[in-house]
Amino acid sequence: METYIHTIDCNNLLIIFAIVALTGIICSKVSEKIKIPDVVLFLIAGMILGPSFLKFIDISKYGVENQLILTFGSAFILYLGGKEISLKVLKKVKISVLLLSSLGVLISAFVMQSIIGFTFNTSYMTALLIGSIIASTDPATLVPIFNSVKINNKVKQTVISESAFNDATGAILTSAVLAIILSGTFSLKSNLYELIIMVVVGILVGVATGLVLLALVNDKPYGIFKEYTPIVSVLSVVIAYELSTALGGSGYMSCFIVGIITGNKKNFKLWLSQKHYDTDCHVVETLGTICRMAIFIILGTQVDLAVLGKYLIPSILTVLGLVFIARPISVLVCTIFDRKAKWNKREILFMMWVRETGVIPAALCGIIASMKISGYEIMSSVVFMTILITLIVQGSSTKFVAKKLGLLDEDDKDSN
Repeated sequence: METYIHTIDCNNLLIIFAIVALTGIICSKVSEKIKIPDVVLFLIAGMILGPSFLKFIDISKYGVENQLILTFGSAFILYLGGKEISLKVLKKVKISVLLLSSLGVLISAFVMQSIIGFTFNTSYMTALLIGSIIASTDPATLVPIFNSVKINNKVKQTVISESAFNDATGAILTSAVLAIILSGTFSLKSNLYELIIMVVVGILVGVATGLVLLALVNDKPYGIFKEYTPIVSVLSVVIAYELSTALGGSGYMSCFIVGIITGNKKNFKLWLSQKHYDTDCHVVETLGTICRMAIFIILGTQVDLAVLGKYLIPSILTVLGLVFIARPISVLVCTIFDRKAKWNKREILFMMWVRETGVIPAALCGIIASMKISGYEIMSSVVFMTILITLIVQGSSTKFVAKKLGLLDEDDKDSN
């Protein structure tokens, strides 16, 4: 009897995967036609297919599988985000990126804690947890946008680098706040020590894992696994995450660092043949697309329409606070100290506007919501509305704002 039930569960999971993949493909094609970020359609499709509407997908029955998809998916997206960072360009704006992805995340999280505490009248730690989740921006959304919008390279690399770094920072901060909530205790010295350990161990494990595994797929002299480069790439994410977590570090930071090393392999005197490089790119990009589809569609299925309606107005007010208060403050504070970058008013205004929320907040929200901790319904509503509003409004208006601020390259101005 147990074997029969297990077989039914496996079949149901395969059906759910097929529905998610097919839905994701259809939404992607539709997004190309209507010029709306695909993740918005993934979210809406998830709501329609989930328990609140058509009841085609109910992932709540599969807690372990849900956690696996969200954890691996977010780790792999961070790895891809790290690959997009150019260390050469990063050197020119490193102070701004460092501040935006550390101090900027903290400013956003604590400003949002105040706003969320006011709009929802919830506890300090619950509000801080939600603020930490939505404090980061999204490389998985920003990269495709900037690939289609030819913009000033300094601004482009700063925004993309910030989004990749602050996703890791946001994930670490969220984990730290969640640990305090679950333990019920707070000690500034102890918690700060744990946070430092998470970051340092995460970086060290990421560097070691990235260099060793990249050397094994290198053309010469140690590239004994170069024919299996895509598989090693996926394994590097799993190994970095699990090893870092086991040693008390941040698995998310490790995966991100592995991505940086992989994306800048020439800086470390490591090379891949064109054949193996192309194969690796195709495989990891496809897997990344599947992860994005799964994360957002699953998040959509977990949205309770009744709860969303209940918290709709305060959720919208919260998002407005994030866009027009928290983000401008964090950008202004973090760029004003970087004299070397020589930011002008137009560039700062553009960075204030571009702050789409996406994959990592969605995955973190899904993981925490499945734990049913206090305030998870408010968290789901806020995260859903933040993703929806920032992607639709800010994501679709990026080119328009860049043009008005005179930041488009000449070729893109002519094509507009």
